[in-house]
Amino acid sequence: MEFITIKVSCPSELTDILIAELFELGFDSFQEFDEGFEGSCDQSQFDEKKVASIFKTHPAASFSIKEQEKVNWNEEWEKNYDPIIVGDKCIVRASFHDPQPQFPYEIIVTPKMSFGTGHHATTYQIIDYQMTLDHDGKKVMDVGTGTGILAIMAHKRGADSLVATDIDEWCIENSEENFALNAVRDVRLIKGQITEVDASDFDIIIANINKNVLLDQIGEYASRLVTGGQLILSGFYEDDINDLEVVAEKNGLKKLKTTTRDKWAMLVLNKLSV
Repeated sequence: MEFITIKVSCPSELTDILIAELFELGFDSFQEFDEGFEGSCDQSQFDEKKVASIFKTHPAASFSIKEQEKVNWNEEWEKNYDPIIVGDKCIVRASFHDPQPQFPYEIIVTPKMSFGTGHHATTYQIIDYQMTLDHDGKKVMDVGTGTGILAIMAHKRGADSLVATDIDEWCIENSEENFALNAVRDVRLIKGQITEVDASDFDIIIANINKNVLLDQIGEYASRLVTGGQLILSGFYEDDINDLEVVAEKNGLKKLKTTTRDKWAMLVLNKLSV
C-alpha cells in the first residue's frame, strides 16, 4: 500500500492544532520534530486542495509533499515513542518499555499512530478526569475509541460493562490488541457509528472526537444515558465550549465541569431527569 507523507514546518504552538485538523482529513500517522512534524495518510484519502486550505488559515506554517512506500511504523515508534505520565498516578507506555509499578494505573499500548495514545491534550484530560470519577459497577461506552485507552482506564477503574466504537478499521484492530495487552476481556467492540448501539442505559459515555461530530451526535449520546449519567466530551478547543453547551442543554444535559490544556478542552455533562 502506498501512502502520502507531508512534511510540515510550523511554530510549536501550531503543532497540535494542525495535527487535529489533518486528522479530520484522514491523516492517521504523525511524527513530531523540533521544527514541525510529518503526517501521513493512505494515498486514496489524500486531497491536496483540502490540505492547502488548512494552511491558508495558518500562514506561519508550510508543507511539502512526498510519496513513499509504507514503512514499519512499529519500528519507527519504538525509536521515538516515550511513555506518558498523567498526574502522578497513571503511566501509558508501550510494551517495549519497562514496567513502572510505582504508578497505580498502567496502560500498555501497541503504538500504531492511532489518535489517542495519551500524548494529545484531549486524551490526557479525560484520563486525568477518569481517575477522579467513580466507575465501579458502571456501564461505560467509549465513542471513537481509537487506541482504546479510555475504555481500558474505565475497566481499570472498575466499570462493569464496556462498549467501544470506531468507524476506522485500523483503530478497531489497534484497540483489540490493546485490550488484550491490558486483560480487558468483557468489552463489546463495534465498527460503526453510535446509531448502531441500541442500548440506552449507560452510566458514562466518553466521546473524544471533534466539534462537528460532537454537535451532530450529542442527542444520540443523551438518549443512551441514564438519568444522572455523565457525558465526557473532548476533541475541541476551549473557544468551542459554549457552542457545545448550548446544544447539550437542548438535549437535557447540564455542565458539571470543564478543563483546558494547551488550548484544548474537556466538557463534562450530567443528564437531568426528564
